[in-house]
Amino acid sequence: MGMNMAIDKDMEKLIIMGDLDLIIRQAQGEWETRDVKLIPYRKHVEDLSKRFKSVEFRYIPRFHNELADALTTLASMLPYPGNVHIDSLEIQIRERHGYCNTVEAEPNVQPWYHDIKRFLKTKEYPEQANGDQKRTIRRLANCFFLSGEVLYKRTLDLNLLRCVDAQEAGRIMHEVHAGVCGPHMNGYVLAKKIIRAGYYRMTMKKITSVLLENVISVRYTVT
Repeated sequence: MGMNMAIDKDMEKLIIMGDLDLIIRQAQGEWETRDVKLIPYRKHVEDLSKRFKSVEFRYIPRFHNELADALTTLASMLPYPGNVHIDSLEIQIRERHGYCNTVEAEPNVQPWYHDIKRFLKTKEYPEQANGDQKRTIRRLANCFFLSGEVLYKRTLDLNLLRCVDAQEAGRIMHEVHAGVCGPHMNGYVLAKKIIRAGYYRMTMKKITSVLLENVISVRYTVT
């Protein structure tokens, strides 16, 4: 898609940077493409390359490619506008990752699962809880399992996900998203990956839905 957009803008020289060494070397012609599913894509790239005066493919290690990672995520969220003109993007890089602005300390220093855990442990309700709130706690407690001091969330297939508070959720998101294995994914997919890893937080999907959007601030205008 990027090469097609460059052709539409009558660009003559192009530098393509990627963090997958295999793909870059195949595009450069250094390595042979053997996967029958990838051969048509390789041929398509070769055909598009002939429409430029020069095309250079550069490999960028993933841990040096945070900005491109964020832009890739942004591009996957926006449909290609076709003939609609888009002005240049004004990008401001934040001093810290988006999850630092999203994951805040739990109110009253208590984790979100405090009332559920206490009910499973002592069958007690919060002092100010009314009838509806007590019924809600009982209903939620049926989906959780307490093992010692560790609370787990039961899934539909009877697996157990360890419940985490805001501080631990921030650390987990950082470890999953950062580093050389940092993936190109949006917040929803990142939340699903964390859940598959065995962790659970009620607002995990909501938090990670804005994780990558907050990495950079982008302003654009469509005319």
